[in-house]
Amino acid sequence: MGSTVKRVVASTGLLGVAALALSGCSDLAKRGFLPADDTTDHTQAISSLWVHSWIVLLGVGVVVWGLVIWSAIVYRRRKGETGLPAQTRYNLPIEVLYTAVPFVLIFAFFIATVHVQSATEANATEAYDGADVQVQVVGKQWSWDINYLTDEGEANVHEDAGVQADYSGGETFDESNLPTLYLPVNKEVKIKLDARDVAHSFWVPYFLYKKDLLPGVHNNYWTFTPTKEGTFAVKCAELCGEYHSMMLMNIEVVSESEYETHLTELRDRGNTGALGNELNRRQDLIYTSEDSQQSDSAASEN
Repeated sequence: MGSTVKRVVASTGLLGVAALALSGCSDLAKRGFLPADDTTDHTQAISSLWVHSWIVLLGVGVVVWGLVIWSAIVYRRRKGETGLPAQTRYNLPIEVLYTAVPFVLIFAFFIATVHVQSATEANATEAYDGADVQVQVVGKQWSWDINYLTDEGEANVHEDAGVQADYSGGETFDESNLPTLYLPVNKEVKIKLDARDVAHSFWVPYFLYKKDLLPGVHNNYWTFTPTKEGTFAVKCAELCGEYHSMMLMNIEVVSESEYETHLTELRDRGNTGALGNELNRRQDLIYTSEDSQQSDSAASEN
């Protein structure tokens, strides 16, 4: 028995070390075990929901572990005892307790989550026009296009096309050429999210949020205010093909003057209007509103 216990303890220790080592691969692990709470106007509420949920769940775990250990000690088989101990069945108070407590916890988590999600999504609609900056981010296999929009939602200037991850020829992935979205700090931003081919997902780990990009005429929107200057990694969080893991981007949050200077530099380089489709990997998978209207007309005729 002693050797079995030692093996279990050793295996548990190794698993813990492995989990700790793997967690070091995450950008957020550099901040410790707490999520970021100072990068946008929404991260504080999201972080608070996360932390308080874990505190409650840890309390539930302590109670359960305590009851398991207590039961194992108090009701252990004594020397000389045989047969089964007395069985407790149909104990109404206990059954009500272990039914009501999980229900209350689930209901509380649901209400708290809806509250935070509603606040985060309050202005994430096409009709909302109160944002200081409007941007369009287009996902495609396997890169991102970035268009800066006017107040009317029309493309004004665009970033250079980023690295197009398609390395069937054996090229080395060059992260120095990643697409970079520039945003001014402390200014409300509205991002229009589109996809040209298949479903993608726009995930900024330090912003504690992600949102899907869906092909077709459906657009998703994300509205937030970046509150901290710096460079923040963006990843695609929806499996979208062979080079999904290389579909990366950066967000550069800068001062308002630096942001305006950057837009002027883009205009001077001739990056006016929207970035075109010429760098798309699959021209036959580009969905447009005209395609949707044609398919709707064909369906109605049939």
